[in-house]
Amino acid sequence: MKEIGEALKEARENIGISVEEAATDLKLRPSQIENIEIGNIDAFKDIFYLKQFIKEYSKYLGLSYEDMVDEFNEYLFDYTSKISIEDIKKAKKRIEKKNKKDGRVASPYTTLKKEKTDISHAVLYGALALLILTISLLIFNQISQNDKTKDDNVLSMVY
Repeated sequence: MKEIGEALKEARENIGISVEEAATDLKLRPSQIENIEIGNIDAFKDIFYLKQFIKEYSKYLGLSYEDMVDEFNEYLFDYTSKISIEDIKKAKKRIEKKNKKDGRVASPYTTLKKEKTDISHAVLYGALALLILTISLLIFNQISQNDKTKDDNVLSMVY
């Protein structure tokens, strides 16, 4: 990964583009460009997005993006093949345990989204009742003000 980053950095510097300019043009953060260039794979949550960033960055710099993606795939294969069987078994057990706990069946390659918390119906109805009461009071107050103004006008005519 470091070789990929160095090739991208060298191409960027040869063209005379700053990290900030490249980040703006590619709609990335400067830190993402810097992490790609130093080969910091851990700064990215998702390998798929990192691969897309490398592809787009290579295109932007006029490099052969196919070669860069192939080189990244080779790096990724080497990187993942170094994971021990024991670590894979532990990860599988953690996922199975979590799935049993949640009562769900999920692929180890997907992440479960957090469920949104539901507002209880009582709170929702209470807020609605409060809103209706507030609007009713405002309307009643406005009507009272109008009646008082009419009474004041009638009294001023009489006197």
